[in-house]
Amino acid sequence: MKEENFFQRVYEVAKQIPYGRVTSYGAIAKYLASSGSARMVGWAMNASHNNEDIPAHRVVNRVGLLSGKHHFDGTKLMQQLLENEGIEVVDNQIVDFEKHFWDPAIELR
Repeated sequence: MKEENFFQRVYEVAKQIPYGRVTSYGAIAKYLASSGSARMVGWAMNASHNNEDIPAHRVVNRVGLLSGKHHFDGTKLMQQLLENEGIEVVDNQIVDFEKHFWDPAIELR
């Protein structure tokens, strides 16, 4: 699978994450029938920062940790974007992660 095509498919899923919700790199990879590709989803999110249509701040690791935060401008931009959507973050960890989690495998059927 060509990387550009995979990235584009990741972006199409990411664009559908609702305001005030988050998903994980692995959940997107699983939805795209590419379960072992969570890291590639992360690379896609990192490459998307020039595209304001893609809410990369809503994609976190499998336990709700803001593992991609260092790819955002400013020290706490990812956290601030999430908090602006009503998601509480403490020590780079989403509070009540399960409550905010959006699973594309369920939501995009």
